[in-house]
Amino acid sequence: MGLAHAATDPEKLYETHCLSCHAPNRLGGMGPALLPESLARLKQPDAARAIADGLPATQMPAFKALLQSDEIEALAAWIYTPPKLPPKWDADDIAASRIVNFDAVDLPAKPVFKADPSNLTLVVEHGDHHITVLDGDVMEPITRFATRFALHGGPKFTPDGRFVYWASRDGWITKFDLWNLKVVAETRAGINTRNLAVSSDGKVVMVANYLPHSLVALDGKDLSLIKVIPVVGNSGKTSRVSAVYDARPRKSFIAALKDIPEVWEIPYDGRPVYKGLVHDYRLKEAIAEPGPLPVRQIVLDDTLDDFFFDQNYDYILGSSRSSPKGQVIHLGAGRKVADLDLAGMPHLGSGITWDWQDAAGKTHRVMASPNLKDGLISVIDMKTWKTIKTIPTLGPGFFLRGHEDSAYVWADVFSGPNKDAMHVIDKKSLAIVATLRPESGKTTMHVEFDRYGKYALVSLWEMDGALIVYDAKTLKEIKRLPMKRPVGKYNVWNKTRLSEGTSH
Repeated sequence: MGLAHAATDPEKLYETHCLSCHAPNRLGGMGPALLPESLARLKQPDAARAIADGLPATQMPAFKALLQSDEIEALAAWIYTPPKLPPKWDADDIAASRIVNFDAVDLPAKPVFKADPSNLTLVVEHGDHHITVLDGDVMEPITRFATRFALHGGPKFTPDGRFVYWASRDGWITKFDLWNLKVVAETRAGINTRNLAVSSDGKVVMVANYLPHSLVALDGKDLSLIKVIPVVGNSGKTSRVSAVYDARPRKSFIAALKDIPEVWEIPYDGRPVYKGLVHDYRLKEAIAEPGPLPVRQIVLDDTLDDFFFDQNYDYILGSSRSSPKGQVIHLGAGRKVADLDLAGMPHLGSGITWDWQDAAGKTHRVMASPNLKDGLISVIDMKTWKTIKTIPTLGPGFFLRGHEDSAYVWADVFSGPNKDAMHVIDKKSLAIVATLRPESGKTTMHVEFDRYGKYALVSLWEMDGALIVYDAKTLKEIKRLPMKRPVGKYNVWNKTRLSEGTSH
């Protein structure tokens, strides 16, 4: 047995059994990238089981009949080590990866189905890497199709709702014609990607990467490369990009940086960006940052792992995993204007806003955030930045959702012994008025509404899971649609109209 262990060469095993699907240097091909950054959410014993038993509903075969147990363990350990050559993915790689379906580039601007195109909902099924397109009026599937491996960050729509883009963890960006139900183009923008954003005019797709440390701008029409933006802070240190968002009223992208205390704003309307203080840029007294897509660096006291925008995109509310307090940043001024007193680990990116009246009848704009560490929801006054109420829950939660035409906020628990619970909170009383448990012991997560706020759609996050449709007023279950580990749901109207009840 000792000789067998000594003879085990995981690199040779990879070349023999894995390279054809996962590519040289483990960058990914037909299969996903096998790099430490890409495997961060997968525990090594689970990776060993996947090698031995394969993965259902994928092209990953079982190797337990070909490899000894010690070889499987060695191979699983090896893929968590950095490669000998640092992975590279530059402009040439991005350009060479692009795939265009020319038959789908200029199809008629008319839906091929009878459903209301503004009330479609996309359901991402992680279990077997598919998307289901749902008719939001009757809550029935229109079609279901395969996607790249492990989508992340949520699909983003063009302003008219016709085209939708999504990103895989392995960096593949897909453009899909939702009216004709066809893939238009694909480009691999990175090796490990967090999410993407689409400009308000639909012309630019901006991609946030963990690996390499970059932002990548693609043409919205055919996903051709516009620009690679290396993410290097004022200190000279590079950073992963946690996420990028479209700030529609500002006509710019906002990027959250994981490793340096900066937030970046990238205008896409052609306006100049100047470093340092400028008395009057109209007098041409300073040199603008080179374009297109110049970067405005907003330097902060602490990093922001996660943040929330107010409805007008004047402020961002951000938090750091290393600090108990959050920050309020005024984007126009480019500086912190207030601290937030938040316990645990708030998930501000899933926050929502609504108008709330206090006991004296005064109306306050409030924002609520779930918490990834503690069983609580924080409700914050958007003028004073004070926490006006902390709502105890049955455990840590990941998502909050509401709708401007609904009286309730829905909050999942997601982890712990009460992962099957979904809280329903009254917007007026700020109290939990119902706790739904669709199926005992099974994870219940994420809510999305139809365009009119009539239905609330809940994910039963299991391989033999379901999309559960509730009447948003009576809280009664209407129907269940079987699905494979459904996660996020994305309604065209709510996303393109920046509904106050959904994340942007």
